[in-house]
Amino acid sequence: MSNIENGRKRRFIAATAAAVGTTVAIGALALTGTADAATTPAAADRGAKPTVVLEHGAFADASSWDGVIAKLRRDGYPVVAAANPLRGPASDAAALRSLVDHIKGPVVLVGHSYGGSVISEAAVGEPRVKALVYVAAFLPAPGESALQLTNQFPGSTLPGTLDPVPYAFADGSTGTDLYIQQDKFRAQFAADVPAGQAALAAATQRPIAQAALTEKATAAAWQTVPSWDIITTQDLNIPPAAQRFMAERAHAHTTEVAASHSVAVSHPDLVAGVIEKAARATR
Repeated sequence: MSNIENGRKRRFIAATAAAVGTTVAIGALALTGTADAATTPAAADRGAKPTVVLEHGAFADASSWDGVIAKLRRDGYPVVAAANPLRGPASDAAALRSLVDHIKGPVVLVGHSYGGSVISEAAVGEPRVKALVYVAAFLPAPGESALQLTNQFPGSTLPGTLDPVPYAFADGSTGTDLYIQQDKFRAQFAADVPAGQAALAAATQRPIAQAALTEKATAAAWQTVPSWDIITTQDLNIPPAAQRFMAERAHAHTTEVAASHSVAVSHPDLVAGVIEKAARATR
């Protein structure tokens, strides 16, 4: 082999070795960076906290939790605000359970209003649900419905504010969606929420199927899962007496506040504080 060919060979080997060395170094750096990111204090802190899953109720949507979410996130809690179909406790619980099953690690389930009926069923037999938090909510026992519990105690003025809207199923049968009349929404649902904010909530409210309010519960996770309950003493949807009855029966840790049914909007820090208390108590 000539001197020229030997020189070319040596240069090729040197260049190849340099390229391989650079690739290995970059790979090592990438792996080191990933490991460091996973073990930073912030990541470790996030891993130590349960995921908070928020289930809204009738005449609302997931944005009703915005203030609560902001506080929880500032305090390092992972949060998911689920979209509640509002079709019936059993089917809505199945939808929520599919979301819970997708989440890794422990979970705190929070339900507002009719959402309480949903989390009560969704958490049954799910050991990763460590606590239930009810916010101006229903805690039905098996065989009870939301309408039954509301009518069991005086104080709800909701029926006179409703706007029923018939709809058709694909098979030709019909059902009825219930809205709150927009001009009555603030007084009925959100009396302690600023007028402009309440008007937006009235326009974006999600209707509930009328049949959902008469569908009977088949299970109650609060019978076995530690529970917390925020009772709203100025509530015109679920009478305070009904809320106290359900909370006492569930042996829930209760907090009472002079608030409307829309307490998550008017008192987000209080609601977030109770959720965090439940999360800490069950870690």
